[in-house]
Amino acid sequence: MDFQLDPDLAALQALAAEILEDKATDDRVHEVEQSDGRFDEALWTEFARAGLLGVALPEEYGGAGLGLAALCVVLEEQGRKVAPIPLWPAGVAAMAVAAHGSDKQRAGLLPGAASGELRIALALEEFDGARPERPACTAAADGDGVRLTGVKAAVPTPSTAAHVLVSATGEHGPGLYLLDAAAPGVSWQWGETTSRDRTANLLLDGAPATPLGGASALTWVLLRAMVAVSAVQIGVAEGGLRLGAAYTSERIQFGRPLGSFQALQHQLADCWIDIDAMRVALWQAISDLDGDDPAAERSVRVAKWWSAQGGLDVVHRVQHVHGGMGVDVDYPVHRHFLWGKQLSGTLGAPGTVLADLGELLVAGETA
Repeated sequence: MDFQLDPDLAALQALAAEILEDKATDDRVHEVEQSDGRFDEALWTEFARAGLLGVALPEEYGGAGLGLAALCVVLEEQGRKVAPIPLWPAGVAAMAVAAHGSDKQRAGLLPGAASGELRIALALEEFDGARPERPACTAAADGDGVRLTGVKAAVPTPSTAAHVLVSATGEHGPGLYLLDAAAPGVSWQWGETTSRDRTANLLLDGAPATPLGGASALTWVLLRAMVAVSAVQIGVAEGGLRLGAAYTSERIQFGRPLGSFQALQHQLADCWIDIDAMRVALWQAISDLDGDDPAAERSVRVAKWWSAQGGLDVVHRVQHVHGGMGVDVDYPVHRHFLWGKQLSGTLGAPGTVLADLGELLVAGETA
């Protein structure tokens, strides 16, 4: 497999990196974290102007038509700067509408999603150990639509979102449903996540919604959401590693740079190896999804496990090599630790993902 980015993706990566370097400074990220919304709307607008919000969407709706790979390239750059914008949930939700929505849904939602004027939140997780592929939230038929009842946990950055893409179980099994964020029967229970995101639990009491797709559509979204989270985590880990390398090169202890001590060199080398493995697994998953490979689900779960376990290991190590500075909540590397911890458990913690992967492997051997 060729892991070099093609010219379009390389140009996209450079553009995203340039904007983030200029707009997502440590001071700016800290300022946004102190705000009520915890969402850098100025950076979101800048991404919209540069066409980065629609990179994965069809050209006929104002996107670039570059697919999942392009979204992941941008997400990795976002992760390096831990920039507080809801790029992965909005991107995956819009891709789902493009792939599974009706002509009316596509025409009504995708141009706004590409331009940044309209955002779709993504509600896939629940409480009490409910598996994302088997949501406890119910969808009861109601004419041409449904009524949703249940609770969706920790919806990422739902403030200012116009719509929510919700997973629920109806009479024909699990599926996806589009919901107006301010519809009757919708209420929000606001909170804060480990990564300092302004999140909310979505409380549904017979809220009217429209179907987007059945179990296959839900599986489609979950796989791409796991890939998107993995891409962000690679950026978070690599950004943390760069901070660790810079700190140990400059910090003098016993008359020598910390980075000259073999024990620290080994820790940072382990980080580099983990990040390389995370990236290889991610691009294998993207390739398999794009090629409709039967092994795609397995590849995605491998990538998710590497991002969950490897990413968590990296942010722990880079915080550790900073010594006392690493636990200063206002020091930049602590933010990478918080993001890495949050992303590690999103859509499945390492143990859960590994168990799912084992079930897939066993099922494949016995089929």
